[in-house]
Amino acid sequence: MDMQQKLTILTDSAKYDVACTSSGVDRAGKKGVMGNTTAAGICHSFAADGRCIALLKVLMSNYCVYDCGYCINRRSNDVPRAAFTPHELAELTIGFYRRNYIEGLFLSSGVLRNPDYTMEQMCEVLRLLREEYRFGGYIHAKTIPGASPELVSRLGMLADRISVNLELPSEESLKRLCPDKPKKNILAPMGQIRDTLAENSRELTVYRKAPAFAPAGQSTQMIIGATPDTDLQIVRLAEGLYRKYSLKRVFYSAYIPLGTHALLPKNQPVPLLREHRLYQADWLMRVYGFAASEILSEKNPHLDPMLDPKCNWAVHNLQLFPVEIRTADQEQLMRVPGIGFIGAKKIIIARRNGQLSYEDLRKMGIVLKRAAYFITSWGKAMPGIRFTPEFIYRGLTAETRRSERGLPFAPQAEQLSLFGAPSLPMLEEGKTWTTA
Repeated sequence: MDMQQKLTILTDSAKYDVACTSSGVDRAGKKGVMGNTTAAGICHSFAADGRCIALLKVLMSNYCVYDCGYCINRRSNDVPRAAFTPHELAELTIGFYRRNYIEGLFLSSGVLRNPDYTMEQMCEVLRLLREEYRFGGYIHAKTIPGASPELVSRLGMLADRISVNLELPSEESLKRLCPDKPKKNILAPMGQIRDTLAENSRELTVYRKAPAFAPAGQSTQMIIGATPDTDLQIVRLAEGLYRKYSLKRVFYSAYIPLGTHALLPKNQPVPLLREHRLYQADWLMRVYGFAASEILSEKNPHLDPMLDPKCNWAVHNLQLFPVEIRTADQEQLMRVPGIGFIGAKKIIIARRNGQLSYEDLRKMGIVLKRAAYFITSWGKAMPGIRFTPEFIYRGLTAETRRSERGLPFAPQAEQLSLFGAPSLPMLEEGKTWTTA
């Protein structure tokens, strides 16, 4: 099999891995070292300038001794198989980099022979890139559950970010669909990486030239929709992972029907909107300090496809609203849908210099089509706003109901009423708001 065929097979097999983003890495430029895109001003997905680098996303091998029910590379699946040698993959990566095709590498693999052997192959690729080719670009590598701690440490010293796939949201689902990957084999390396990162951080404060271990931290990925786990279970799990293992990111991957296992949904791809809502809930926890219990509850265990999680939280906690924009502190303002971290700071600075009208808020970038339902200015709400759950919900979902594209289901028909909520022409972007 030639290199082109291997590349075709192994890049196609890697397309289901979604954790190909990075943040927080700042590898210093060195004379004679190639690929340091940060120094050249080209950064990763979550850099301050928002640019995304191109990564070669590829598997070391798609041969796998495991038989995970949801995975396209499972042992029992009849798909073309291929494997790179470490030298082949290192030369391919550096060749792509020199041609300016890519700026980094995302490397994962099926389990070839056993976890230790696979990890040794992956470490050798990274060693060749770092030590022989002097490659200083970004590398994200996935550890293999069950590999020895020594190999996890070695991988972390060569990569910028390492991750351990959690695979599924619950231990029961793991037992059913991937019995070869017990929970302890996934959580043990996560704990090891957390401890090593903490120890390395202390070393770097004492001796700044100490070798860095995975400077962009660790992340994980879980598949959603392949099992009946609720959004509440997923959000709670993510919150626990952030707290216990100091993860940089939890990635969510909507299940694509690829398996034949009797427990898997057939011909029912998970709506990407569900994945999107989980990322929004994840953002609330990481950036806005929301707890999982605030976003969802046992009574409402699923995210509302019609509303983003922040709006949904606000609608269910109307006792905390409306917020007076002249007096609310930053934390209160950031909890208002349509007002983010920057918007809250702008409001606090602007109100020192005088009155704030709704038109002023719009000019500051506040998303009034959401925020208007939850704020007052000088004790007055926007004209036409009624502070009732039904009115607010209908107003917030009006745009979504007008365009059902992307919804997992069509909204149910509504009974017409002579006294229904008025239309909200003033809540469209581009309109001018005036105070009462």
